[in-house]
Amino acid sequence: MKRNLPLGIGSLIVFVLWTILILFVDVQAVGPNGSKVGFATFNTWFHQLTGVHMTLYTVTDWLGLVPIAVCLCFGGLGLCQLIKRRSLFKVDADILLLGGYYILVIIGYLFFEMVPINYRPILIDGCLEASYPSSTTLLVLSVMPTLVFQIKRRSHSKIIKKVVIGFAVIFSMLMAIGRLISGVHWATDIIGAVLLSFGLFKLYQSAVTATDMRNKHGVQ
Repeated sequence: MKRNLPLGIGSLIVFVLWTILILFVDVQAVGPNGSKVGFATFNTWFHQLTGVHMTLYTVTDWLGLVPIAVCLCFGGLGLCQLIKRRSLFKVDADILLLGGYYILVIIGYLFFEMVPINYRPILIDGCLEASYPSSTTLLVLSVMPTLVFQIKRRSHSKIIKKVVIGFAVIFSMLMAIGRLISGVHWATDIIGAVLLSFGLFKLYQSAVTATDMRNKHGVQ
């Protein structure tokens, strides 16, 4: 568990370096309306390889509601604890940290919407849209691991754990692959989302572990 903090920081550093490289390496105006993208040779090759599949794009867009539902469930859990225990400080620490973690994910999403690194390889409803990192991939890969993490902590049923973990892993893989091959993002957008979500999640795990240890020592 001590590896979570360095893994998180390391992944975020790699994400920053990856973002910088996208801004400066092989930047060409190969996107719609002459929009520029880094690693243009690789990105255009991969985009031509997969093509564009709008049905897959639409399906993965709607399935993006699943991680939102997960967030709402944990939000509901925190709210129930707050009402029952009548104090924010009595809400489970890992749930409070989870709320902060979700806020960080939202901030990351909003930042890259306001500061586009590049734009999608296709027009959406005739408009250029920010593409880096893939917001749907970021959402899924940031939220679904927290479902696995929490179910391991809170459930005593091996069957429930296996079902939930299996679902979360398969769903996450299918969503990431679906966004990758749907043709609505450059391949580098997906890679960026993976790096950012992994880094943020590892920081959350590290914070929960540190809180658990502090509480344990406090009790003792």
